[in-house]
Amino acid sequence: MDELELLKKDWKKDEDTKYPKLSYKELYNMILRKSSSIVKWIFIISLLEFIFWLIISFAFKDTDFNQRFETYHADKIMIPFMVLGYFILAYFFYRFYMNYKTISATDNAKILMENILKTRRTVKQYVGFNLIYLAVSAFMVLGIQFNRDKEVISLMDKASANGEIFKFYATTIIVTVVILALSIGVILGFYYLIYGILLKRLNKNYRELRRMEV
Repeated sequence: MDELELLKKDWKKDEDTKYPKLSYKELYNMILRKSSSIVKWIFIISLLEFIFWLIISFAFKDTDFNQRFETYHADKIMIPFMVLGYFILAYFFYRFYMNYKTISATDNAKILMENILKTRRTVKQYVGFNLIYLAVSAFMVLGIQFNRDKEVISLMDKASANGEIFKFYATTIIVTVVILALSIGVILGFYYLIYGILLKRLNKNYRELRRMEV
């Protein structure tokens, strides 16, 4: 049982108790501080995650695959897609920051509960966007390879000549889906470990507020 639970129980007891008796407002302020701190960390971690992926992308920029992909001359497709992705990420960072500022300035339990729910929705939308963006990126790259990679086109021609073009497409897509599923599984595990823990704490604060309002 954490500090808030102990103090909340004490708030409902009689005067003779070993803990200092807190008022409704004091308990509310404690939940407000905890919620504000959690939302601040959600904002910070989202920025750190973005920086981490930027570092990874630069670290692997000179790999054989990236150098080979540059020969596809697909900038007109990938650059607008990447810019759109950065724009949407910037929107989520703004939302996380505004959630933090809004919760920090809240002085009403009902509004705080609404802001907690908004923060939960924002985090879920953020996670969903990242996973969808990853999946779309993978299939865009695959489509570009089908159309512009000379080795892949040569393999497609051979498969077509042997009457195995369907098998070629099916095998390639299945392998891509399996790799993508594994990648999503790893990322979901990370999100569950980081954002999941923070959201559980935020949900606990929400439940405490509901009990206080009853």
